Amino acid sequence: MQAVGIICEYNPFHKGHIHHIEETKKMFPGYTLILVLNGYFLERGEISILSKENKTKLALIYGVDLVVELPFIFGSQSADIFADTAIKILVEMGCSDFVFGSESNDIATLKKVAAIEDTKEYNEKVQELLKTGINYPTALAKALDIKENVFNPNDLLGISYLKAIKKHNYTITPHTIKRTSNYHDLEANDEIISARNIRQKLKNNEDISLFMPRKSLKLVENLSLDDLFPFIKYKILTDNNLASYLTVDEGIENRLKEKINDANNITDFIMSIKTKRYTYNKICRMLIHILIGVPKEINKLATLEYIKILGFNKKGRNYLHNLKDTEIALVPIPNTLCYKYEIIASQVYSLVSKNKILPFEKKNIPIFFE
Repeated sequence: MQAVGIICEYNPFHKGHIHHIEETKKMFPGYTLILVLNGYFLERGEISILSKENKTKLALIYGVDLVVELPFIFGSQSADIFADTAIKILVEMGCSDFVFGSESNDIATLKKVAAIEDTKEYNEKVQELLKTGINYPTALAKALDIKENVFNPNDLLGISYLKAIKKHNYTITPHTIKRTSNYHDLEANDEIISARNIRQKLKNNEDISLFMPRKSLKLVENLSLDDLFPFIKYKILTDNNLASYLTVDEGIENRLKEKINDANNITDFIMSIKTKRYTYNKICRMLIHILIGVPKEINKLATLEYIKILGFNKKGRNYLHNLKDTEIALVPIPNTLCYKYEIIASQVYSLVSKNKILPFEKKNIPIFFE
């Protein structure tokens, strides 16, 4: 049996994601479609407005055959770490091909950029540019010194996927489909708009029913980091060792302590400490790592210790029965770092979610969709 993979966060699951699933199945008819799904806290440091369980159910309803988990400790980090682990999971699951959304839809140029970024000279140039005071994304762009426009969110993440494939010499073949919405456009009202636009409309109490399938719409929770702000504030005020947590670097813990009492919400707080080196998304990730207590050395200690199966249909179940040569367990392993922090993340998420999170996490029984 052959398999093709996709990697998604579904925050929330909308009509663009249905398009992604359907186009992938058209490109690879007969293949088992495997989804690597990020859970409660996402790559840009956001909190998911759909629970992991509900995202799994929606994926299966709309055509995915097999859903597996991207562990929190990797899924809540920078694009390169996020991508490296997600691609590794697809390879371990036997995927020969992988399809991601792209603004440019130009795989050749993305591969060219990935090859440049994966050099010592490039990384040294980025570090030199950062010393001039420009922010990290701008430094990346300047160091590339190419004319092609590949600095949109999905293309940038795609470059990270391609770097991971090149770094590990994986045989998985990447493909793109044209992204039909602009991540930065918060005003569009087309049928397919970005997940960010939908979240903004939800925050503004606008009608989002046009942009989402009905089954997804009824499962959405109007959550944001503001809901966790009291807990974040308490942790920053009471923890005297903030520098021990992942992404808390260069003395920024002092600025966190200095500004926390003046902030009335998460946005005020982030904007008060944001710098060219510390972007909004990087600070969001930092705050989640502080709240959940992720240690600075986690990337030296943790490996992909297992792959958790979140759900499958009959085709996905048959694929699993025939899957060979995977060296990683396909069930959660208690007492591992992946499992420990997945449970903590689910407990923190349950502080603000109306869903019953912990039973789904702890019973470890995949959802079966007939």
